Amino acid sequence: MSTTEGRPGITVLHALAKPDGKTRYVDHMIDSAPGELTVKTFSWPEAMFGRYDVFHIHWPENLIRTRTRWAVVPKRLLFVALMARLRLSRRAVVRTIHNVTPHESGGPVEDGLLRMCDGMTDGFVRLNRTTEAPEREYVATIPHGHYKDRPEYRRARTSPPAENRLLYFGLIRPYKGVDDLVDAFRTLDRPDTTLRVVGKPQDPDLARKVREAGERHESISCRLEFVPDSDLGREIAQARLVVLPYREMHNSGSAILALSMARPVVVPATPVNLELRDEVGPGWVYLYDSPALDAPTLQSVLEQVSADDAIRPAEPDLSGRDWSAVGEGHYAFYRSVLAPGPAPDSSLR
Repeated sequence: MSTTEGRPGITVLHALAKPDGKTRYVDHMIDSAPGELTVKTFSWPEAMFGRYDVFHIHWPENLIRTRTRWAVVPKRLLFVALMARLRLSRRAVVRTIHNVTPHESGGPVEDGLLRMCDGMTDGFVRLNRTTEAPEREYVATIPHGHYKDRPEYRRARTSPPAENRLLYFGLIRPYKGVDDLVDAFRTLDRPDTTLRVVGKPQDPDLARKVREAGERHESISCRLEFVPDSDLGREIAQARLVVLPYREMHNSGSAILALSMARPVVVPATPVNLELRDEVGPGWVYLYDSPALDAPTLQSVLEQVSADDAIRPAEPDLSGRDWSAVGEGHYAFYRSVLAPGPAPDSSLR
């Protein structure tokens, strides 16, 4: 940690790949950083031999997993070597708890490595107050920032929504319940309503099911591929309602993106989403209690959305999610982890 006039300079290495032109969390970490904070993005040589003050982990399982079977053992050994390097060099380790547990299990060996990683983590950042963090001296609540200032989405926000269009967008993975949404919509008695599914499938059976539903039902359409930000902005702008039918959800950047574009969202009734509903104001976040979204639940939600049209404000309240405040919150938290003494309150909410 270097010292500059006023506030100390800090270098943080995020366990995130460098920006690639798509809107990802790494863009916000870079764009929100104050001048005293130097941000580096991940590579194994940088992590093993580079100079930095803080190693910031986001999804630790991504440091262990590999797409090829032969590389599993070498990748795990490399991860253990990195943990040893961080401990021996006494570098501060911070982790953001995006999800309480990985969405897909990696087996007992991976679980053991993740426990080891958490055991040597100095401080935890949670994105909301309902997330339980491991007992540490340093824990901060720093919310996920909004997307209102991203040019790709700001330009699209002025487009009026299509009449009665529902939209799912994002990666299509089993836990996200897209097949539940398709099944519910097919039995919905609303001939004036359409469903649009946009995103890249990571499961061939799910891709086939969604594609066949689009071929058989003229009210269902899909774009099953990666969608550039500019196109995604137009897709969201054309939706009257964004439906995220996850079977399990903790934090959701997709929900924040939809709200950033002033589109109401349907999400499962979790403690995090209850808090989000209260934060942004009435008429923006609709919750369902069933384990999977079904037709009666969807019908009830749509009726409530229509009833709220007259009272819904023009914008949801996202004032607590300004990215400059998010950046300052991270900088203050890094300082608290690096400096001895009592931990200051780095929480934004």
